[in-house]
Amino acid sequence: MISRDPFEPQLDLSFEEPRLTRRVWPVRELVGLVRELVEQEYGDVWVEGEISNFRPAPSGHVYFTLKDADAQLPVVLFRRQAMLLRFRPEDGLHVLVRGRVSVYEQRGQMQLVAETMEPVGAGSLQLAFEQLKDRLKAEGLFDAARKRPLPAFPRTVGIVTSPTGAVIRDFLNIVSRRHSGLSVLLFPVSVQGDSAPAEVEAALAQLNISGLVDVIVLARGGGSLEDLAAFNSERVARAIIASRLPVVSAIGHETDFTIADFAADLRAPTPSAAAELITEAQHKIAEHLANQSHRLDRATRYQLLQARQRLTRLPVSRAESPVSALLHRLEQRVDDFSFRLDAAIGGHLRQLQGHTAELAAAILRHDPRRELAQARERLAAFRTRLDSSLERTLQRSASHLNSLDARLNSLSPLAVLDRGYALVLDMQGAVVRSTAQIATGDKITTRLADGAFISRVENPSVAPDAPLKTASNLKTRN
Repeated sequence: MISRDPFEPQLDLSFEEPRLTRRVWPVRELVGLVRELVEQEYGDVWVEGEISNFRPAPSGHVYFTLKDADAQLPVVLFRRQAMLLRFRPEDGLHVLVRGRVSVYEQRGQMQLVAETMEPVGAGSLQLAFEQLKDRLKAEGLFDAARKRPLPAFPRTVGIVTSPTGAVIRDFLNIVSRRHSGLSVLLFPVSVQGDSAPAEVEAALAQLNISGLVDVIVLARGGGSLEDLAAFNSERVARAIIASRLPVVSAIGHETDFTIADFAADLRAPTPSAAAELITEAQHKIAEHLANQSHRLDRATRYQLLQARQRLTRLPVSRAESPVSALLHRLEQRVDDFSFRLDAAIGGHLRQLQGHTAELAAAILRHDPRRELAQARERLAAFRTRLDSSLERTLQRSASHLNSLDARLNSLSPLAVLDRGYALVLDMQGAVVRSTAQIATGDKITTRLADGAFISRVENPSVAPDAPLKTASNLKTRN
């Protein structure tokens, strides 16, 4: 008897069609295999569509949906690539995206991992320019009412530009030829590169603090849109707007427009023209009107120039290393958890806010200020009654005191003195009621109604019934 392995395939000797063995895939393994196949087949694609559901994550990654009339595709732009964008993506913007198609395994969702992105119909630098211009204009920072007039006769002009090149030489030549008494203070800065906006901002601040100049000129020679990028930054625009001194913008050639031109108090077509405007005050109004009359022509040429400007894109690698791809997937998962955590925290905060509102309403219903006001009213009534009672008591006391005073005056011995009587006191202040209390040579004090005097006794033995005129036997001495 031959034993068989129960897992060994059985041969079916019948004439029926053999059954196929069923393979069961784990979800992760199947999704991972699909992701690898998709990334190999669509490792470098260009996709055009409209941005919707744009969401920047705290990690710096950007998530949005690329859609057209019939379909939509989730897109993720990781932080490193998002930092290289020269414009601000927003919902409704029509863009062209380059990247690779992948699958987000945690959701089993196909997505486009973007490498580069550019707006359709305009370069990214130009779009960034238009976005910043519209935003600052909406804030009212370009309003004509905000513009400050230039001083008619400045004594010193500060110029912010590169210390080398033709701009400063042309400016000094025109100033020396047209206004030799005008002083020029040069503040050297970089006019191109990543450090240029910070240097220009610091220069404007220092010139305002110094108090040495009356007007500031921001000057640079012509160049491409990339060359003028420093003067299209929001940092420089807000530094110009914050300046206490008037600022003249003289950037590039006549057809070059920058954000600094719109933020400045006056735009000069060229640095040389700025020197002429500052040094010839009597022609300022005429030149301003001429500048306004040519703005329509310049704006038309500016629009034509916009259509010709495009940004050169650097080529990107066709695929990232497996480690980089894994890190991106993990970062995307962290962002997913972050969005869910934000939603949970938001719901909890709304519950707490509702509970707080209920407690506030309960407190208002039992407001102690109302009871305090009633207590104050009762206290005021008690105080009024107390004042009235005290006043009546004082009046009664004053009346009684006046009565006692009258009685005291009637019994006072001093009142008797007013009728012609006198009061005799010995030297110890005792009242002398009899001649037996005094002897010859004693000093006595006689008190009258209007004063007193001192006397010496010579003969105190006077008969009690002797008339008063015999009192001459008392020899007095004041």
